Amino acid sequence: MSDRITVVLATRNAKKLPEMRAILGEAGLDADVVGLADYPDAPEVAETEATFAGNALLKARAIAAHTGLPAVADDSGLRVDALNGMPGVLSARWSGRFGSRSGDKDEANLDLVLDQLADTPEDRRGAEFVAAAALVVPLGTAPRPEEEVEEVVEGVLRGRIVGERRGANGFGYDPVFVPDGETRTTAEMSAEEKNSMSHRGTAFRRLAVRLGELL
Repeated sequence: MSDRITVVLATRNAKKLPEMRAILGEAGLDADVVGLADYPDAPEVAETEATFAGNALLKARAIAAHTGLPAVADDSGLRVDALNGMPGVLSARWSGRFGSRSGDKDEANLDLVLDQLADTPEDRRGAEFVAAAALVVPLGTAPRPEEEVEEVVEGVLRGRIVGERRGANGFGYDPVFVPDGETRTTAEMSAEEKNSMSHRGTAFRRLAVRLGELL
């Protein structure tokens, strides 16, 4: 029997696949990483939990059950200190119906956060990007077919929110987020620089270590 495994990344975003493949390779895992494009009938999973970890686990469970393969899913967002940790799990839909009407939800979300922080002094603009990554290994999967495995890990990138957009790379809140120890926003960094410190990259690297131990 081959030692090579297949892991399903619960996303239809093809840009996430090379990052996961590279991380598993760095961890010494001989794995094929596929996305939901290979499973067009996979269910759409609503993110109904109150935490990043809960939403990631919902998605990983659903995709593992659908494919019968180890599944990895993530959920991430921005927590702003002055907003009591919001937008949090609502980061992607913070602007609500206004974002849908404007046609660019990312821009609407970003505008709303900047407006909410308009009168907030620099020393109270602390924030963090948070990502939770979940792994579910279904029953019947070698080498531990007798047990289902569920693991969730988190990655955090601390920083601050600046008052105006800077940079054209990245997406979401990247143009206004400056990591601790940096003067640039994550939208002013190269993809390689951002991935080396990103919250999602950190979570995936931690999960890769655990996946190697399990499989």
